[in-house]
Amino acid sequence: QVQLVESGGGLVQPGGSLRLSCKASGFSFARYTMSWHRQAPGKEREIVASIDNIGSVKAYEDFVKGRFTISRDNVNRTVYLQMNDLKPEDTAVYYCKALLSRDYWGQGTQVTVSS
Repeated sequence: QVQLVESGGGLVQPGGSLRLSCKASGFSFARYTMSWHRQAPGKEREIVASIDNIGSVKAYEDFVKGRFTISRDNVNRTVYLQMNDLKPEDTAVYYCKALLSRDYWGQGTQVTVSS
């Protein structure tokens, strides 16, 4: 079955960095676009970034442009989100998503940016 397992979240000070990972299994990972989303307390889930199946096309929401980088390793079936210059407003649960016949989500990883 399709499984997505995120890791790499934690507590970081403003201006710090984190690298999130999402390990995929149960489907042909290299054939599908992957994306990262986040959900802050009391807010709706929002997309952060996406990457096409071979990693050549990447898209970012304006609020992370220049700070976050999405990448993937199709051999290891993993998608990454490098987050630099983190701000308190980046605090959220971060999820990866695979769009197959329907959306599949991981369980999420908490990112807290606070001094």
